[in-house]
Amino acid sequence: MAKIKTKRERVKFASDNVTGACPEVLDAILQANDGDRTPYGNDQISTDLQNKFSEIFEKDVIVFPTASGTAANALALSTMTPSFGNIYCHKLSHINTDECGAPEFYTGGGKLVTLNGINGKITAEELDQTIMGKGIVHHTQPSSVSITQVCETGEVYQLDEIKKIADVSHKHNLNIHMDGARFANALVSLNVTPAEMTWKSGIDVLSFGATKNGCLAAEAIIFFNKDLVGNIAFLMKRAGHLLSKMSFVSAQLNAYISNDVWLKNAKHANEMGKKISEGLKQHSEINLTYPTEANEVFAKFPKQVIEYLNSKGYQMNEEELNGKSVRLVAAWNTSQSDVDELLETIKKSN
Repeated sequence: MAKIKTKRERVKFASDNVTGACPEVLDAILQANDGDRTPYGNDQISTDLQNKFSEIFEKDVIVFPTASGTAANALALSTMTPSFGNIYCHKLSHINTDECGAPEFYTGGGKLVTLNGINGKITAEELDQTIMGKGIVHHTQPSSVSITQVCETGEVYQLDEIKKIADVSHKHNLNIHMDGARFANALVSLNVTPAEMTWKSGIDVLSFGATKNGCLAAEAIIFFNKDLVGNIAFLMKRAGHLLSKMSFVSAQLNAYISNDVWLKNAKHANEMGKKISEGLKQHSEINLTYPTEANEVFAKFPKQVIEYLNSKGYQMNEEELNGKSVRLVAAWNTSQSDVDELLETIKKSN
């Protein structure tokens, strides 16, 4: 029987979602596959994960593993936002532009109130001026705030920015959520501790991302404010995210946060992102749209360069910022040779 040949996709730099899992995570899955385990997150691996996250965050936290970032965000927000509530977020935020109404659906009708912000980040001042209508029956009610770290323009919220936003949120009795799809990349960029970037800065609930940085399908909702846990277990079950074989998700996360795997992966991705950024600066016709602070590079490319790269097999992501920028993303497994080849191809496009 003839062997079916499959065409290898050349999608490097299109996203950090294109990668496979890192060796440590794959090994952990194989180990979890040895023997039988109690289902629905009642296994020892999941129990150990709770303890390990508590150590990392220097605080007793409550952890609920999930299989996708959208589920983590929407379920987290559903614990702090009633059906008649407002969720304040940046207009470019993933929950607003890329989750097909999941936050509204999971909250039962919660309303996203978008802010313009500066360079992809909301500001405490604009947030403070926008919060209104509390106690007025004709208005949806201010309920929660969500920020993305790393944000959608590749920039990183500094600790003082997070603290100011959290202070405004709590002043208005709102809870604050962090979408940490690239949490490790931000952590490495700031060179701070997980505790400093979250609950010590005022974050109540975190969507902890791991899939983009070395896992197969593993995220987690992490509660720093235990009062918000509420009915999350029932909400997850109803939404189809109480996985029977949760141990495989927990095993991925366990390996990911052990022995600094997550930080090593993020550090490498960030370094490759900076190398791409520095290489692009050598071309006068290419302009960086935003500073490169983690593993994402946003730049304005001439049309002929984009067409040449596509002809060479690259899939250039031109949809960012309403077509105003091209996004290139380095990942945990991006090699120096990958970057050199990309930059050499760009050089030949002239």
